Amino acid sequence: MTINIGIIGTGWFGMMHAAKLAKLEDVRVAAFTATNQLKADTAAKSFSGAKGFDDVAAMLESCKLDAVYVCVPPFAHGRIEEELIERGIPFLVEKPLGVNSEIPEQLLAKIENKGLITSVGYHFRYMDSTLKAKQLLGESKLAMAAGSWMGGMPGVAWWRAMELSGGQFVEQTTHIVDLLRFTAGEVSEVYAAYGNRIIAETSENADVPDIGSVILKLESGAVATISNTCAIPAGSRSGLQLYTSKGVLELSSNGLIQVEPNQRMEYSNHSDPYVRENEAFLHAVRTGDSSKIMSPYKDAWQTHRVTMAANESARTGLPVKL
Repeated sequence: MTINIGIIGTGWFGMMHAAKLAKLEDVRVAAFTATNQLKADTAAKSFSGAKGFDDVAAMLESCKLDAVYVCVPPFAHGRIEEELIERGIPFLVEKPLGVNSEIPEQLLAKIENKGLITSVGYHFRYMDSTLKAKQLLGESKLAMAAGSWMGGMPGVAWWRAMELSGGQFVEQTTHIVDLLRFTAGEVSEVYAAYGNRIIAETSENADVPDIGSVILKLESGAVATISNTCAIPAGSRSGLQLYTSKGVLELSSNGLIQVEPNQRMEYSNHSDPYVRENEAFLHAVRTGDSSKIMSPYKDAWQTHRVTMAANESARTGLPVKL
């Protein structure tokens, strides 16, 4: 069975997914939708027989698609997913789910009502090092955690507007929030403090906070902090440190470092997490078995709730219970 896939969005994520999907057996990248016809046609030219469209509904009406990848900016979510849900087409959507709580919550209700197969692009879950960290955590007791996403501001204009991106904690640092949930359990309360130290002076029309720290209480009783900045020109880093009864687990996209008394172990990532993410989703599309999908929409909604709570707390100056 050849799976015909449509790609909505022709930016980095859309084209990255398309390139990886095209290498898989019995998978055909059949169509692209972009914000204009030229972008869609340009993307389609690289894939034999693929067609370009400037409208989602037109693509879905013209092509018989088995699944769709939604790779659009945070502000663009809503109508796209509704079109797919109405037609019962499984989809993988890149994070975050949106810039507010209302639209993703409404979409989740429709997804659950349809029993639709979904996956959300929290690809860090599929890293070998993440799965190893989860295993090692099961052998110890978590005391606390500290996460970070430190770097510069992405160049796309929409990222700089809070109403379009949701800010760094929602658009980028959501990966660290999701790693925390996946490895350490659910969050019960959030308190956040944001600020703008540099970007407002150096970047025109930017209203996203460029620094922030968030304290998270976990249902287990453990406490975590996650900090981020998009203001530094060098020295970028991100990851999650888990402090346990046995020592420290340092998790990042580069792998895992396990530190215990008289012992230091390093675990590398040997497989491509994006490929594993795709394989899990496509297996579900083929067979109806979604058990290999590590981040369905329902679970990703819980991560989104945490990031929304952080934004609310930073706005009000008050802790938010989940």
